[in-house]
Amino acid sequence: MESIVILIVLLVLALVVLIKTAVTVPQQSEYVVERLGKYNTTLEAGFHILIPFIDKIAYRRSLKEESIDIPTQTCISADNITLDVDGILYLQVVDSRLSAYGIENYLFAASQLAQTSLRSAIGKLNLDSTFEARESLNRQVVMALDEAAATWGIKVLRYELKDIKPPRTVLDAMEKQMRAEREKRAEIARSEGEKQAIINRAEGNRAEAIALSEGEQARRINEAEGKAQEILRVAEATAEGIRRVAEALAKPGGMEAAELEVAKKYIDEFGRLAKTNNTMIIPSNLADLSGMVATAMSALDLNRRQPPVAAPRASAAPPPEQPAAMG
Repeated sequence: MESIVILIVLLVLALVVLIKTAVTVPQQSEYVVERLGKYNTTLEAGFHILIPFIDKIAYRRSLKEESIDIPTQTCISADNITLDVDGILYLQVVDSRLSAYGIENYLFAASQLAQTSLRSAIGKLNLDSTFEARESLNRQVVMALDEAAATWGIKVLRYELKDIKPPRTVLDAMEKQMRAEREKRAEIARSEGEKQAIINRAEGNRAEAIALSEGEQARRINEAEGKAQEILRVAEATAEGIRRVAEALAKPGGMEAAELEVAKKYIDEFGRLAKTNNTMIIPSNLADLSGMVATAMSALDLNRRQPPVAAPRASAAPPPEQPAAMG
């Protein structure tokens, strides 16, 4: 019976020793081991044996990326506007020993330093720049944390601003400003459209005027060419008529026919004048019809036989014939 009790005690003691000495470290974790209260070693992932009652696991660190929620804090911008700002911080332990002995609580320290760094960065910007400089603010916080956390055994990966809340009065003013800006852009766009429409109409009117002027020019050119062709054709026809008359006069009986035609035209014209006018100028020898015809024919024969000569520069005008009234 006593041997059984002793065996049980030994088994319990062996179990306790095994628990105290055998350590399994998970992946992406490190354990800091102290021997008699002093740092001894850092255990990486795997199975390890410690000296019982002498070695002790003092700190357990995870090497995974950690996220810390930065609580909302009040910041004052360069133009004295209060802002409620919160964010989130991402960091990772890179040295378990420094994270254990370099600072008491690296998570709390990183959170507080992120808040102070953010307040300092926002204090250098005005309200409008704060909304536009999110990326710059994030970089400034990360740089400040990295510089201070070099002795803490941690690496600050990034910082992200979650929300920036100005006072309600400032929000109302910003909303009015944005509304005015949108109306301004709309008015500019409308004026640009009207300007372009005016330009288009002017260009259209210009093109129309050019087309009309070109059409008028072409019409006048065509009319001029048509009139020139008409004059040329009339002249050619007149020349042909004169040539044929000359040929007819040269034939036998041509002069007698010409005299008869002249006498007929002479009588017809005086008869027409007598019907349309009450007063006209007539020659004194109106009754001598044969003499008038002979004079006309002699002039025609003279012009036909002699070549034309240049007219003198000045000649005395014949005395006007005496008007005679006809009833």
